[in-house]
Amino acid sequence: MRPLDTHALRIFVAVAQCLNFRQAAEQLHMTQPPLSRAVRQLEQRLGAQLFERDTQHVALTRAASALLPRALRILALLDEAELALQAERQDQRRPLRLGLTRSMESDLFRRFTDVLAAQAGAAPDIVVDDSPRLVARVRARRLDAAVIALPTKTFDLQVEKLGSQPMQVALSARHALARRRSLSLADLQDQPVYWFERARQPAFFDHCHAVFREFGFAPAFVREPRDHHVLLSEVAAGNGIALLPASFAAIGRHGVAYRKLAEGDRLATGLGLVVADGHPDAGLLHRLASETLA
Repeated sequence: MRPLDTHALRIFVAVAQCLNFRQAAEQLHMTQPPLSRAVRQLEQRLGAQLFERDTQHVALTRAASALLPRALRILALLDEAELALQAERQDQRRPLRLGLTRSMESDLFRRFTDVLAAQAGAAPDIVVDDSPRLVARVRARRLDAAVIALPTKTFDLQVEKLGSQPMQVALSARHALARRRSLSLADLQDQPVYWFERARQPAFFDHCHAVFREFGFAPAFVREPRDHHVLLSEVAAGNGIALLPASFAAIGRHGVAYRKLAEGDRLATGLGLVVADGHPDAGLLHRLASETLA
């Protein structure tokens, strides 16, 4: 048997720090006689006296002074290992916190989240928001990962690009332009166009407006409702035209027609994945996102 074990080290440290057998016994939730016996047994096993003691005081011997800092380091490492295991168990019990950009239609993400739930053993907690806010949450570790629209400023986070979707035109099925199979920005010049506020997606907003300037596109922009279903209701009613990523065609809203946009590739919305630094499931997330969203 080794002279030192965890129990022996904790007894030694308690006495060495208290320099009082009664106080050390109270700290260890035991009575003093068993504590004294345990110290004597430890000294016998080590072949060295650890404490000089009489009825008035307790003092460390040279051997004890050499052992104490090492014992403290060993116990600290054991405590650290136990806390790490507890945190890992808690992480395993906690569902994955996943952010999804509101810039894409949610049906696009359904297969990804279903596959992720099957692989991770639990359905992820989903947060749908604008991409800059999702990036901020991942950086603050309030989210484990997020699927974001590109371009978006990601600061220190690495982004895995998953592909892109061309922009298309959504307009009322009764609109005269709906008779055409494809449209250009020039065709939409005189139409009210729903468009998002720059604060929601600054990098993508600036990118699109650079393309608009290149093609001389300056229509009457109308503030886009944040809820996509409300937006499509407005489009169906003929109150304006919207430019949306191709995934929105999957919604199939009654009264809304989707048409190809000639400049759609230039205005394409990218899709990317950001994961909290050092997250243990980073490999799984990257693989599943690449397989289901690319």
